[in-house]
Amino acid sequence: MRRQTLTDHIRDNADAFQNISDAIRAHAAERPGAPAVEDETTALDWQGFDARIDAITAALQQDGIGRGDKVAMLARNAVDVLALYMATLRAGACAVPLSTLASAEQLAAMVQDSGARLLAVDAYSLPLIEPALDRLGDVRRIGFDMAPGGEWPGGNWTGFADWLASAPATPAPVVIEALDLFNIIYSSGTTGVPKGIVHSHQMRGAQTRRIQTMGFGPDTVSIVSTPIYSNTTLAALLPTVLFGGLAVLMAKFDAGRFLELAEAKRATHAMLVPVQYTRILDHADFDRRDLSSFQMKLSTSAPLRAEVKREIARRWPGGMIEIYGLTEGGISCLLDVIAYPDKLDTVGRPSAGAEILVIDEEGRQLPPGQIGELVGRGPAMMSGYHNLDEKTEEMLWHDAEGRVFFRSGDMGAIDEDGFVRLLDRRKDMIISGGFNIYAVDLEAVLFAHPAVADAAVIGVPSREWGETPLGLVVLKPGRQATAEEIRAWANERLGKAQRLSAVELRDELPRSPIGKVLKRELREPYKQAFEARAAV
Repeated sequence: MRRQTLTDHIRDNADAFQNISDAIRAHAAERPGAPAVEDETTALDWQGFDARIDAITAALQQDGIGRGDKVAMLARNAVDVLALYMATLRAGACAVPLSTLASAEQLAAMVQDSGARLLAVDAYSLPLIEPALDRLGDVRRIGFDMAPGGEWPGGNWTGFADWLASAPATPAPVVIEALDLFNIIYSSGTTGVPKGIVHSHQMRGAQTRRIQTMGFGPDTVSIVSTPIYSNTTLAALLPTVLFGGLAVLMAKFDAGRFLELAEAKRATHAMLVPVQYTRILDHADFDRRDLSSFQMKLSTSAPLRAEVKREIARRWPGGMIEIYGLTEGGISCLLDVIAYPDKLDTVGRPSAGAEILVIDEEGRQLPPGQIGELVGRGPAMMSGYHNLDEKTEEMLWHDAEGRVFFRSGDMGAIDEDGFVRLLDRRKDMIISGGFNIYAVDLEAVLFAHPAVADAAVIGVPSREWGETPLGLVVLKPGRQATAEEIRAWANERLGKAQRLSAVELRDELPRSPIGKVLKRELREPYKQAFEARAAV
């Protein structure tokens, strides 16, 4: 039996291709004066946005950038940043948005790994990469907000305005095909060089069609409050653009400002991560703001706690969908919070066209109800990891029919109704005394304590048990409780094999820009201390 390759699967789904550049041209022709995109200082209608994209496309082409080339950008959300992203696609090139979480060395490595021919940076982000500028070689350097005729550290910078002024008036047309590269998104690793996740136009088209069912259209007003380098952001931003809505860009998230914009702009949609939901719901202005315009709210990047889902359903008008998926694609679940109030401890059921299975350590499929690693396939799947064919192969699993699936690295189970219950990342699962312990179960108990605002459970090395669970807790403002009181309270409610060995109080937990708790960063000091003691 021949095993299906990843390329075979992508080609089989090539009919999902939707050219976002053509869609922008159509909006400009049909609704030229309708609002398209805005940030704190700039607003463009569809005619103006299309013209801006054309001008940038012409500048890219003047620099010899075309089909298959890479354009990197390191900047906060802004109209011109989004316009450059869209112009990169219009030129037939591939967008490479870079994370502001990465170190200077990682950023330089990502630019080199991607093969980017141009790097555009804003003044806010320049210090992040400045220490590694000498490693960028002859990459074309563009400064978004650099003064005309000015200069930045490291030399060889061209201001964005000067760059556009020297370009031809109109770009040359480019034919874009389904399997052409759309973007490379680098994973959010905290050590080493993150993997480059390659998406094609086909993949983005399939993903966007799935999201269209959530009400995106010409009347959409979407608040974009997460960084453009995150797949979380693109999952809602791209359908807003493709279907002709208004994208309201926030350079930096602030709960009060989000509420102010949502009311003033009559927002209909927002993609938010769990930590943003809790900050918005806890804000003093929440119940005073008119949020009745909301049609749909989306959540992804990390599991949203059931009690937060209930609070959103009770206090925030409009629908609520939780999305579980990978930046790599393949796995996709949707939970309609309003329709399924009795399934809030799950991440929903597979979205249209997606299929999810559970496998054991040996790669054998497990029946419903049993816990194992989640694998999935669907119309939206990455082309592979950039320059890492071996890592791509490690991601793949094939069923008995030879069909290709992606391994998620997540542990979970599927109930009798087809809903997926997500537990832990496989690498975050705690094995103590031979028992598998899932941090999410322990964290749910800690969050139920009346004094706890935030919590994470990690496995720390133990000579006796191999690993033992440690609770890290942030208290609510004004609440008092000792670490030992919280540990005892939690252990009364946990099974014997789950009990916390200790609880530590923290001022905050380290999180990525899209709200994921950085558990590897939390574990590392305990691992180093254990190894140091063992070496004595």
